[in-house]
Amino acid sequence: MEPITELRSVNGPVVYGYLRLTRTSAARRDALVMSLTAYCRQHELTLSGLFTERGDSRSGAPAFVGLLDVLELPDVYGVVALTAFHLGARGIVTERRRRIEEAGARLLLVRRNRSHRLPIPTPQKRDVP
Repeated sequence: MEPITELRSVNGPVVYGYLRLTRTSAARRDALVMSLTAYCRQHELTLSGLFTERGDSRSGAPAFVGLLDVLELPDVYGVVALTAFHLGARGIVTERRRRIEEAGARLLLVRRNRSHRLPIPTPQKRDVP
């Protein structure tokens, strides 16, 4: 007897990750990669690769060019980035977003902006008799 659908291993839509790292420690890089991986797992996406840009971002950045190349492959759903900041400096983000969409891929941002964060509560002082 075949296992029910929910118990079968099913591949989710294929996505590629993109990170832009400037002066980032190895520990920070690992944490960012874990965040992308967790997001993909949570949303049942297959993270097929990760392109990492190091240093400042220019329009001809090699990791972004490589990303555009893989978006031409069949059955690629989209690109996952932590925030729009990871696409590049402010002036480059719009252009890169357009190029991703022109390739027929979707841009998925793990965090849309910083306003989603909850404020850190301040400790309450308790009166001790």
